[in-house]
Amino acid sequence: MATLKISDPEWNILKVKLSRKYNHLTEEDLAYSAGEEDLLLSKLATRLRRNKDYVLFTLAKELSNLESNRL
Repeated sequence: MATLKISDPEWNILKVKLSRKYNHLTEEDLAYSAGEEDLLLSKLATRLRRNKDYVLFTLAKELSNLESNRL
């Protein structure tokens, strides 16, 4: 399902942004290894009480502009 590819350097920035936006997420929730995008989407969808499409949209939006401080 995942059409999203996240590299480790991108994930480090994205993880900080997500933890600021959703401060209830733990390090365990944000654990990610390259190639495990589907697992990440499932974990985040469960913790955020949203569907995978919402999580995919949110991650893609943040990845499109990693330099921005905007959440």
